[in-house]
Amino acid sequence: MRRTGDLKLIQELNRSIIFDTIRHYGPISRSEIAKRNKLSPTTVTSAVSELIRDSFVCEVGTGESNGGRKPILVQFSPDSRFLIGISISGSKITIAEMNLEAAVKRKEVHSVKPYQGESVLAYLLDIIAQFLRGAASLDTCMGISIVTQGIVDSVHGVIRYNPKLRLQNAPVKEMIEQRFQLKTWLDNDTNAYLLAEKTIGDFSHYQNMLYVTIGDGLGASILMNGAIYRGFKGGAGEFGHTTIDRAGVRCDCGNVGCLENYVSWPTIYSKLVSSLAKGKTSRISDLVEQDVGRITPAVFRQALAEQDPLSVSILEETASYLASGLVNLIHLFNPEVIILGGEIAFENELLIAKVKDYVMEYAHGILTEELEIRPNSLGENVEVAGAAAVLLQDTFQFSL
Repeated sequence: MRRTGDLKLIQELNRSIIFDTIRHYGPISRSEIAKRNKLSPTTVTSAVSELIRDSFVCEVGTGESNGGRKPILVQFSPDSRFLIGISISGSKITIAEMNLEAAVKRKEVHSVKPYQGESVLAYLLDIIAQFLRGAASLDTCMGISIVTQGIVDSVHGVIRYNPKLRLQNAPVKEMIEQRFQLKTWLDNDTNAYLLAEKTIGDFSHYQNMLYVTIGDGLGASILMNGAIYRGFKGGAGEFGHTTIDRAGVRCDCGNVGCLENYVSWPTIYSKLVSSLAKGKTSRISDLVEQDVGRITPAVFRQALAEQDPLSVSILEETASYLASGLVNLIHLFNPEVIILGGEIAFENELLIAKVKDYVMEYAHGILTEELEIRPNSLGENVEVAGAAAVLLQDTFQFSL
């Protein structure tokens, strides 16, 4: 029995390696796949036949001959199936239909502000049901992948703790699979964003990375020697809940002085509104036509691009707090690169520049010699791309 199990495992591993090779290098011949991976032609032919049967791969003509018959080329068929990717934050639920390269075909964004606790889960189920009605057919749906803030048990698909949404031990995977009969994945959002950058983004060649997301909250994910570090209970990376001021304000998590309360959109928004209420002039007032309820991260970034003094001042203060936290992470993990993502970092060159300046000044020089600090490479769709990456990595075991 053990021999059979070992053989099946080897076959599955070979199939993943072959599929990954086709995805990266296709159109490619079967013989070239065998040569690249030092596999037998029989193994490759069998695996490719299965991939064609399952519509993940297709034949696309012939290549150059080396003296015999021209080889038939195969390539990845990303539009043969689709998946549903969902991102849940403290303020919104984003849901998208994507192909197997995480290209977005349809996307909707729903406000989550009126909901907390059990009502969030009921609302999520309603959103999914409505969105699935727009799909041509669920027969080719690979499943539903969800990412969210907080501590997540990704193995069992349970939100262990999400203070912003007042969720604790919520069996999200089980609920969705029972309702829609579609395989479901659940993971921490920042871990998913890092996975996406590693597998489908521009950071595939790095082995030691930090991904820091700045939005409704502040989170981090850690890639150590090519593997995401999750911690004992899946809580590694709760960067926003590291304490920087024991006399500071109380956080949603119940602690006092959490970094998140100095580096997040709610904090930036509060500072903007407070300053405007005190009569400070700002380009933001014109951008929102005096309606502070219309101030968004995009408005803030636009004001920064126009060098609005108030916005720049708040950004500099935010960057200094963020950089102080990053210096600690640099000293702990010695990364090759730090990726800054989230609504505040998106298309925000000033934030990247300020953080770089602070980090280079205060971190140990030996640890910053070749350190890169860069924005995410997947743009505004990184949230749902992260969800897609979780499903694709688990299904196809794309190489890290």
